[in-house]
Amino acid sequence: MDLRGRALFQVDRLPVILVLFNIMAQVMAEQEVENLSGLSTNPEKDIFVVRENGTTCLMAEFAAKFIVPYDVWASNYVDLITEQADIALTRGAEVEGRCGHNESELQVFWVDRAYALKMLFVKESHNTSKGPEATWRLSKVQFVYDSSEKTHFKDAVSAGKHTANSHRLSALVTPGGKSYECQAQQTISLASSDPQKTVTMILSAVHIQPFDIISDFVFSEEHKCPVDEREQLEETLPLILGLILGLVIVVTLVIYHIHHKMTANQAQIPRDRSQYKHMG
Repeated sequence: MDLRGRALFQVDRLPVILVLFNIMAQVMAEQEVENLSGLSTNPEKDIFVVRENGTTCLMAEFAAKFIVPYDVWASNYVDLITEQADIALTRGAEVEGRCGHNESELQVFWVDRAYALKMLFVKESHNTSKGPEATWRLSKVQFVYDSSEKTHFKDAVSAGKHTANSHRLSALVTPGGKSYECQAQQTISLASSDPQKTVTMILSAVHIQPFDIISDFVFSEEHKCPVDEREQLEETLPLILGLILGLVIVVTLVIYHIHHKMTANQAQIPRDRSQYKHMG
């Protein structure tokens, strides 16, 4: 092969090399993940961090539990009865993730990958009277479980891998540039590949931000869920009403005291004219 042929061959290979380099860079970026659950004071809560190019791009703290119905044979080995497996996300789980401008993803695996959770977040822009405003939300949840795993499932009839997916999900809706925080429990229904079965995902103690993290390992300003705001109002409302009632009582007593003092110092004009001679 002459020099010209070699040069053309190398030029032809250049796009392929660039593509492979780009794929390798993306894979390496996806692997920059950390499980910091050991830092949580709540033994049921996990903390996951995804970092790209040395910068935190996704942070997630939450406790998750899955209620999974499955069939077992009745004692007569003719009828089927439905049992229920309660599967909690445990510490020490494997984590993967990726960050993008408009899409971010978190994947968690536990119990030797018998269970896998995938959460997809999207960021969108909407035109409002104030101009374009960005929001982000949880747009998809996928839960893969193995009903042949013996810790949570006992003699499942259709033992094996099943996948449960959300349908048209729009959860954790948050203004752009903010993190989502919610201590209250939230449920998400997932349709399972196991026929006529619905898996329930229960989230609690949630603090998530999949976009626009400014400081490393630090959440941006919190956007609290309506349930937390209502509970906070219910907790503070009696205190506020008590303070207002106390203020009203104090003001009433002050007015009464001033009025009583003023009327006591005023001379009483006698109605009987014969009493005038005793005055002066």
